[in-house]
Amino acid sequence: MDPNILHNLSYGMYIVSSFKESELNGQVANTVFQITSQPVTIAISINKKNLTHEFIAASRRFTISILAEDTPLIFIGKFGFKTGRTEEKFKSVKYTTLTSGCPAVTENCIGYLEAKVAASFDCGSHTVFLGQMQESKVLKVAKPMTYEYYHQVKRGTTPETAPTYIREEASKKQAGPLKKYRCSVCNYVYDPLIGDPDFGITAGTPFEQIPATWVCPVCGAGKNDFVFEGLCT
Repeated sequence: MDPNILHNLSYGMYIVSSFKESELNGQVANTVFQITSQPVTIAISINKKNLTHEFIAASRRFTISILAEDTPLIFIGKFGFKTGRTEEKFKSVKYTTLTSGCPAVTENCIGYLEAKVAASFDCGSHTVFLGQMQESKVLKVAKPMTYEYYHQVKRGTTPETAPTYIREEASKKQAGPLKKYRCSVCNYVYDPLIGDPDFGITAGTPFEQIPATWVCPVCGAGKNDFVFEGLCT
């Protein structure tokens, strides 16, 4: 069996958000599909380990924000490679709170929709939630980011909790003791497994091989302002 055949399936890039009482959380997702038009029913697949899964199960609501093709990789990383258990993801991010209390990310997004959970299906490591659309809004006209564009052009990577994660693919990128470095000015962490595609630094590039002219994509600090953070795991 060749898992590479799965790369030929088409996906988009979205931020799925939800809430639990006064807490908000969101994550990057690519398994988002329209199932029916009358009523408008949307399906999403969420890993059971993710905090977003807990919030959707509690509130029975979720929003889907459609990422634009020019979304910075660092913005995707905030929702895709960080956990809401240790980081407040909605801090310093533009979003709107809908009537139900569910948040919808508006920054770097073409638009959003909200759905009320109508059914859910246990799929082992993930749950597929079916939701009927309640609200929606187009924010701007732009090209949506596809999963292929994220990988081939942005050179983004896939977290292990993603439905489309392939272990063999990840192992190829981790051939060596790659190190993370943290900006001492703004705390941005350069992760060589992700790189900095917006500045031409491809995934898998060790910090030591980045040009001396490279600067922190968040605050503009120089390479000399970075300190060793730890090994990639």
